[in-house]
Amino acid sequence: MTNPNLTNTQLRNLRSSLVVEKAAIEQRLASSDHYGLANSYKDYSGDLSSYDNHPGDAATETYERGKDIALHEQEELHLNRINSALEAMDNGSYGQCRTCGEQIPYARLQALPDTLYCTVHSPRQDVSDRRPVEEQFLYPPFGRTSMDDHEDGYNGFDGEDAWQIVESFGNSDSPAMSENRDVQRYEEVGIEADEADGYVETLESFLATDITGKHVSVVRNKQYYDYMEHEEGDHALE
Repeated sequence: MTNPNLTNTQLRNLRSSLVVEKAAIEQRLASSDHYGLANSYKDYSGDLSSYDNHPGDAATETYERGKDIALHEQEELHLNRINSALEAMDNGSYGQCRTCGEQIPYARLQALPDTLYCTVHSPRQDVSDRRPVEEQFLYPPFGRTSMDDHEDGYNGFDGEDAWQIVESFGNSDSPAMSENRDVQRYEEVGIEADEADGYVETLESFLATDITGKHVSVVRNKQYYDYMEHEEGDHALE
């Protein structure tokens, strides 16, 4: 039964508001080609494919496409609410909360003619705690391919090592995003960038000999200065 507190004039005014808003939304969707969703990536960038581009090279196009999708979804959601409200007017249930059955105040209907719920039971107040199922599948990071913590003690080449190689080619991360708080250079941004590569003991990274093994030299690299800074070596021995 329609809200008895609503007069015929009020219902006509509310229906008129809904019809006008519905027409405006349909016109926006049609004139904007569904907010550009009918356009392909090449229409934005001029390229046939983005596979050979760094994400930063297509940042504007990616942002614009995401904005188009959000605007389109918002308009469709609004249009669905309007159609539901008009249907409720036709079947006589408009003005009653679908959850509790209480009468919705006219002031609320004036502000939101497409609402079918009272203030207490408005679905917009519900904050969803659902998360993408991919988070369960991919947790923890590299969980399927990283073998560092595997029970059998596997220490060969794994998924994390593969990512480190790819990451070393470059990415859009800045030193501020590194898990290492002491990072000073972009070369140190990557995951475990300070991991020993090609040597086991720090000494092996800067102590060198010629092919005969007789002439010893010191390569003053970062590991060397860290070694000396922690007073693990003596300059006099050089």
